Amino acid sequence: MKITLLDGGMGQELCNRSANPVHAEWGGWVMRHEPHLVQELHEDYLRAGAKVITLNNYATTPRVAEDSHGQTLDFEGEQNTAIRLARAARDAVGSDSRLASSLPPLSWSYRPGLVDVFERNLEDYRKIVAVCKDRVDLFICETMSTSEEARAAATAACESGKPVWVSWTLSESLAEDGSARLRSGETITAAISALNGLDIHGLLVNCSTPEVTTAAMPELARDGRPFGGYANAFSADLSQYGPGETVEVIANRTDLNPSAYAMHVLKWVEAGATIVGGCCQTEPAHIAEIKRLLMAAGHDL
Repeated sequence: MKITLLDGGMGQELCNRSANPVHAEWGGWVMRHEPHLVQELHEDYLRAGAKVITLNNYATTPRVAEDSHGQTLDFEGEQNTAIRLARAARDAVGSDSRLASSLPPLSWSYRPGLVDVFERNLEDYRKIVAVCKDRVDLFICETMSTSEEARAAATAACESGKPVWVSWTLSESLAEDGSARLRSGETITAAISALNGLDIHGLLVNCSTPEVTTAAMPELARDGRPFGGYANAFSADLSQYGPGETVEVIANRTDLNPSAYAMHVLKWVEAGATIVGGCCQTEPAHIAEIKRLLMAAGHDL
């Protein structure tokens, strides 16, 4: 089976590689002050086998620029820097991998109650798409915690004419019937239905536990489009991670080394997933191990 291998986490791995303290505007800060770390991490993922790398633009949205503790940040400039660093990494490695632009939560991750109204979200997502569309290969609407958040991001992305993937983040707890649910409590089926009329090329789950990601695979598979996942290695409780907090408040799991994580990924592939990778707290070694196991199982990368 042909598998598309994604990269792994950016933010946490950049924290690990930097000697500087982390703060809420970390994604943009590291590109302004230590851009070499971003390019080197992209290169490491490409060498590990990733065939899609995502720009380091998750935390460089228009709203982050507005709310940056009194600083005036250059939203378009940071998006352009993210594009430049990813392209430079691809050129340095000599890879034919695709570049994806992230369309992330605009207010805060994992907090469905903070998702703004559709019209305002659509306006800001269009700003990101306008900067990136001519220099990336696809868009990933990722870490979406509500169906309306995903619909706004996907609407803007589809206007680019580029392929669009939509990826939801799920509650750490399964529903009483054993199904996985968005952090809003909505079913995956309802979230997919909210995308009706949009030309979506892939359906995924990200920044959720590997176990919940596994539970989501059958429901994604029923849609018939390419699907998959890229999970995090956080502890189950993300309740402490609120506006203004840094990722340092989130505990990381100790049981998801590259080998253990890759075994979860194999379960997704066995369920029919064809797009897989890693999210927060995974690193190039995780991607390399996924590649090794997939090739050993006879899959085409």
